[in-house]
Amino acid sequence: MSVVASPRKSIAETVFERVGGYYNAHQQNHGNLKRSSSYVSESEDDETMELVQIGAERTKNVLILMSDTGGGHRASAEAIKAAFQLEFGDEYRVFVKDVWKEYTGWPLNDMERSYKFMVKHVQLWKVAFHSTSPRWIHCFYLAAIAAFYAKEVEAGLMEYKPDIIISVHPLMQHIPLWVLKWQGLQKKVIFVTVITDLNSCHPTWFHTGVNRCYCPSEEVAKRALVDGLEPSQIRVFGLPIRPSFCRAILSKDELREELGMDPSLPAVLLMGGGEGMGPVKKTAKALGETLFNEEFGKPIGQLIIICGRNKVLASTLESVEWKIPVKVRGFETNMEKWMGACDCIITKAGPGTIAEALIRGLPIILNDYIPGQEKGNVPYVVDNGAGVFTRSPKETARLVAEWFSTRTEELNRMSQNALKLAQPDAVFDIVKDIHDLALQRGPLTKIPYMLTSSFSSII
Repeated sequence: MSVVASPRKSIAETVFERVGGYYNAHQQNHGNLKRSSSYVSESEDDETMELVQIGAERTKNVLILMSDTGGGHRASAEAIKAAFQLEFGDEYRVFVKDVWKEYTGWPLNDMERSYKFMVKHVQLWKVAFHSTSPRWIHCFYLAAIAAFYAKEVEAGLMEYKPDIIISVHPLMQHIPLWVLKWQGLQKKVIFVTVITDLNSCHPTWFHTGVNRCYCPSEEVAKRALVDGLEPSQIRVFGLPIRPSFCRAILSKDELREELGMDPSLPAVLLMGGGEGMGPVKKTAKALGETLFNEEFGKPIGQLIIICGRNKVLASTLESVEWKIPVKVRGFETNMEKWMGACDCIITKAGPGTIAEALIRGLPIILNDYIPGQEKGNVPYVVDNGAGVFTRSPKETARLVAEWFSTRTEELNRMSQNALKLAQPDAVFDIVKDIHDLALQRGPLTKIPYMLTSSFSSII
């Protein structure tokens, strides 16, 4: 029986054939592509765009591609944006965008909701993470998605006319890079990946077509080499953290006075992430018991609880009759102050929170992790002597009570190890290196640019 391929199928097959080679470090070029080399403005008569040169003396556009699948991608994007502004002022105009949500359809425009659903049903996320790790699988589905949405992604990219594109999400480089290749702009537009997973990460982070791949650790850099990137493409600077963590802050005593904390008691910071997830309530109640000395009838520590956007959790904890000083907070934007005022932290193994805690020298108690990308963060912290891992609220509370009483030397040692592991200048190192790439690339040249015809020309 003969089968006639539908137009969609033929497009997918063609795109897959043309772009699949990106996953091989020794790829060969397929066919001759139409070449163009600058940005153009849209013409309604001939459906073309003429790209206007943005010279070195004028503001360059930087487009940061992210998705709110977890809080870390946006946090890294905003940190990079802030660092560009601090280092270079008006020399760069930076846009942080979820092009998938704004320009494409399902499933790309629904990734945020789908991710939240899967991490709440953690085994589902575990299956999704590992089943898409083999190269041939994610090569196929990304090529299929490109067949449907490449033109939409192209329109989204060209709205901002970027001189530099920065991907801070594993699914935010493949299709944009294919678009640049189809338009002959790969040698004109700088494209870099900033990996926001600290230790273990999905293979889709690694694309051999990038100018730079910024890795947060040596372990991630080794995986980049295995997946075909050249050493010249890789830089290990650390995880980009908001610049406010790099600046000099007030002393611990001054911060405690500003934040209304007890100046004499050691403090533990209990984090539930942006959504206030994890065993926050059980851990808080256990700490409320163990940090109160029944024999002397007084507290040996104080507790700060960050509930994020979980208003129900915050309301529940505020109604508790605590025997120790407790502050219950919602979503906070000045975490550098709360971390600076505390002596240790309890959190799930999110890379951003870990990196921030290390900068502040906080010993870390990890109480949970998302399978896949966060699993490797546990040995990263524990093996380097900067913290411990336990899922038990009672064990967590017991450990904090000991750190605040009989095991203060261990607390101090872990604090020093955390500071050794910290990389507070990572975000500035990244933007400076990108700036150097821009200087090497030089100004763009002015040439015609066909908005959509390049896609039909390869089919």
